[in-house]
Amino acid sequence: MSQTQGVASQFKQIAFLSSGTPDADAAMVKLVAKYGNVPPKSADVIVALGGDGLMLQTLHAFMGSGKPIYGMHRGSVGFLMNEFQEADLLERLANAGASVIHPLLMRATLTNGEIATARAINEVSLLRQSYQAAKLRISIDGKERLSELVADGLLVATPAGSTAYNLSANGPILPLDATLMALTPISAFRPRRWRGALLPDRARVIIDVLEADKRPVNAVADHYEFKNVQRVEVAMDHATGLTLLHDPGHSLDERILREQFGY
Repeated sequence: MSQTQGVASQFKQIAFLSSGTPDADAAMVKLVAKYGNVPPKSADVIVALGGDGLMLQTLHAFMGSGKPIYGMHRGSVGFLMNEFQEADLLERLANAGASVIHPLLMRATLTNGEIATARAINEVSLLRQSYQAAKLRISIDGKERLSELVADGLLVATPAGSTAYNLSANGPILPLDATLMALTPISAFRPRRWRGALLPDRARVIIDVLEADKRPVNAVADHYEFKNVQRVEVAMDHATGLTLLHDPGHSLDERILREQFGY
């Protein structure tokens, strides 16, 4: 993770994206009339109008492009978004700071032998697929650490995603610049007292699904879902960096810190 300030002064060609809600569409009409609009391929910056769901979709869509994303809140949940304001957008972009985050890379082996890969900005989660709890074995960097976890599931979260599903599952909130990943059980039945682990972000996590035919499990990387998995490998993709732009005083670091104090 890294942070820099004042990197957006060259952002003049803007591509606006709307989540499609009435509020987001109305905002886009006004902004396009005021600042123009170019195709994303030609843009210096992408301005996403909506909520966190749109921000995640936009980050996935432009992963590897090097284009920074500036979000403005015109949706329901706006943790990753800046405040909406029609005026002074060019000045806000010029003064914006940047948070660089890295996604997780998931490699899932399905019970039929197929291999599926996907990246996750928030978390990779394994979820029971039926009424029966999942049985999972956890290895870190090739060494078995937990021979059997019986639970509704398990997730690996990035610092950026630690305030999302991970927090709902009672996982720890991680500062954005922490070189860590959160490994968090979901409704653990056995071992009852295990609350998860904090792992170095260079660690390679392997989760084997035990009794996969009897206790089927899905693997989900953000919004990419794969059914009937046998093994899931997760590691942070340090080669891929995603840049989120934020207004001064409204950085992800600041929002994550506020979340820890309940406001």
